[in-house]
Amino acid sequence: MSKKLVAGFAVLCAGVFALSANAAKEPDRIDLAIERGLEYLLAVQKDSGAYPGQQGDTVAIPALAAMACLATGHVPGDAKYGKLIERSLDYVLANHDETGYFGAIGNGKMYAHSIATLLLTEVSGMVSKERQAQIDEILPKAIKVILDAQNIKKSQYNDGGWRYTPDTTDSDTSCSGWALMALRSARLNGAQVPKSAIERAVRYMHRHHHKEKGCFGYQNTDGSAVTLSGAGILCLELCGKHEDPDSLSAAKYLMSVYREKLPNEGYAYYGLYYASQGLFQIGGENWKEFSEWMYDTYLPRQRPTGAWPEHGNERTEPYATAMTILAFAVPFRQLPVYQRDETVDE
Repeated sequence: MSKKLVAGFAVLCAGVFALSANAAKEPDRIDLAIERGLEYLLAVQKDSGAYPGQQGDTVAIPALAAMACLATGHVPGDAKYGKLIERSLDYVLANHDETGYFGAIGNGKMYAHSIATLLLTEVSGMVSKERQAQIDEILPKAIKVILDAQNIKKSQYNDGGWRYTPDTTDSDTSCSGWALMALRSARLNGAQVPKSAIERAVRYMHRHHHKEKGCFGYQNTDGSAVTLSGAGILCLELCGKHEDPDSLSAAKYLMSVYREKLPNEGYAYYGLYYASQGLFQIGGENWKEFSEWMYDTYLPRQRPTGAWPEHGNERTEPYATAMTILAFAVPFRQLPVYQRDETVDE
């Protein structure tokens, strides 16, 4: 699975200074905050690759920390953060069952499985020959877990989505967003992911769009709307549905509520991550306004340690820090899955 090597590496080289060029205000301040956050993630990571705190023993937190490094231009073997990436890969690759399922460790479930799979698809082609052999062995199994979970018999409303475990018969847009991104990344990287699986997931996301309010919901059309509308936008955009009416109306919804509601959500960092990713894909004034607010609001919240604090239901600083860095670093456009590819399905 190395189709992405040349294009992905070129993006990494070409985009390394993109954040400073695109950040809304005071790019040096933003770059410094990201650097301090990465230093924190490196400092508190355990030798095993796991992290302290809630969910730190799942594969999800190490995978998100590694993706925060990749998103800011660092690669395996990097002098400063290569160790963080390698330890995260060690932990991910050591913690799966015989089927290739990563979700049993620390009870991370399908969330952790999809995030770990996404990391492996993104880093594939950037690693040593020995590491690539490990990834090539496990990644097809991990992708199959996601595809098999989608194919569990479900109601028409839940068809095409995912839930907490591989055998669940219902779905939600939160788990489905991560699973869809993992499949999309794998397909971009040349994996045998049926186009029909992507199309079914897109139809599932459309069914969870509230036509009047404009938002995307959790298991209906308006639950957890503030945190999941960005997820809906991002999933549609990454799957080639550019300027989709549902995406545009969700962006309008987000722009009308994010200042008041997003920071107070129980999963505010999760919502920040998806809102930044989704609105960056929409671009224009939406992204400009939101990014200025995001940096002005969240930069002052960074602790002296470099971490962002726990909040609401997100009771772990490594998670909060990785998600904030991923949100801040959107303009880098380093992670290949977040770049538009207009030709992949032709």
